[in-house]
Amino acid sequence: MKISSFTGGMAQTNGYLLESTHGNLLIDAPDGIAAWLDSKGVRVDEILLTHQHYDHVQDAAALQQRGAKIHAHSTYSPDLTLESAARAWGMPIEVEPYQIDSLIDPGAPLEINSMQITTAHVPGHSTDSVTFYFAANSILFSGDTLFAGSIGRTDLPHGSTSQLLDGIRAHLFTLPPETIVLSGHGPQTTIGDELADNPFLS
Repeated sequence: MKISSFTGGMAQTNGYLLESTHGNLLIDAPDGIAAWLDSKGVRVDEILLTHQHYDHVQDAAALQQRGAKIHAHSTYSPDLTLESAARAWGMPIEVEPYQIDSLIDPGAPLEINSMQITTAHVPGHSTDSVTFYFAANSILFSGDTLFAGSIGRTDLPHGSTSQLLDGIRAHLFTLPPETIVLSGHGPQTTIGDELADNPFLS
């Protein structure tokens, strides 16, 4: 499996392309990633959404129109994308609507493109936050739950710091310490480094 990253949009959101002989998979769909894929001449078959805040899904509809199937914890809604809240804040954020092709059942086995993926529901940053662990590659895609030296913000609608911290300890800090963590923003880290140094979880 080959992993490439793209960072785009006003929130500098990371999207990840996973290429294999069985097909191409995208983790999140930030603004600009569709054009980036075009520049690489790559077609994406499947998209996994860590959550549906606007900065992670702005290119989801465009990619779905090209044939990609979208997998997420919850169905699309302007509340999950924060469009409703943003309008109340005076921010004209718009996300082109898309359909969720398959709802993720956290904890149940998930296989996409012959890759075995362990999912976990870790709310607190958002109600629909899920993480994706590829045990064969020792890689965790954490979305906005866990960052290098930080955690996802919890001051947004339906956020909960205690819920997020409990979920990280229960589902992420139980992974092997050498697990590479690829987050929704910022650089990569490892579970071991965050166990040792993350100030929010010490």
